[in-house]
Amino acid sequence: MADSNEPTILVTGTTGQVGFELLRSLQGLGRIVAPDRRTLDLADSGQIQRVVREIKPTLIVNPAAYTAVDSAESDVDAATRMNAEAPGVLAEEARRVGSAIIHYSTDYVFDGTKECAYNEDNPTNPLNVYGRSKLAGEQAIVQVGGKYLVFRTSWVYGTRGRNFLRTMLRLAAERPELNIVADQVGAPTWSSTIAALTAQIATQALIEHGSDAGWWGEHSGVYHLTAAGATSWAGFAEAIFELALPPTRPLVKPITSDEYPTPAKRPRNSLLSNEKLASRFGVRAPDWRDALQLCIASLQY
Repeated sequence: MADSNEPTILVTGTTGQVGFELLRSLQGLGRIVAPDRRTLDLADSGQIQRVVREIKPTLIVNPAAYTAVDSAESDVDAATRMNAEAPGVLAEEARRVGSAIIHYSTDYVFDGTKECAYNEDNPTNPLNVYGRSKLAGEQAIVQVGGKYLVFRTSWVYGTRGRNFLRTMLRLAAERPELNIVADQVGAPTWSSTIAALTAQIATQALIEHGSDAGWWGEHSGVYHLTAAGATSWAGFAEAIFELALPPTRPLVKPITSDEYPTPAKRPRNSLLSNEKLASRFGVRAPDWRDALQLCIASLQY
């Protein structure tokens, strides 16, 4: 029989990269409820309301999102429902039932024109539909208030789903040379890193402080959560091949963003400062290359 005092954690999007890892990292912090899309369709605000009111979770963790950046340019309605509207409804329902919410956003809320890493107070100016929809979701949560954490991350990859790591490993088996963009800079962030740091922070909120309003009053806000260090997409590809493949790996040919046009414009600088996260919660992510090495070691060939 479940402990009536045990926290209940509602996790969305558990078939995705971050959601899958969260299912593992949050174990032991409470009763995990992970409805599939048939049970909780985030494009359906009425369904969100019904599920949250029925479960009355202590904490909602929402990694679910419309993440197809280029497709979003022509699928604005779907991106808006998932990324802009659903977070606001989740936040409203969280406040209604007295629960907290952890939500994930993106480096794409910035335009990439800053010379150094962005901090949380820098002006936002998304360049594409995906970034605008994610920013609207952030703003909806902040406007609702209550107990919330928004974690902006960047260049997310992992061992499952569609991501740069898996794409590079697939293309490496097909081509001797790959043209990879070298004038966009960011911090590749392993989905497992995001989940692990989320679990550490959730432990502070749920276990160490019992989800009390005082802790949330001091800590609610927007934070940057990415791997440490920096590289380009070309540098990321070279590291993947160096760590994962034999000496016959493909040649990486650096190109400019203009030489690889995409429907959605990307920021040239996606670096986010993690200092606020470290000072408030005492957690730091590993360097992107160290995390990549661990991720590749976990792959089954």
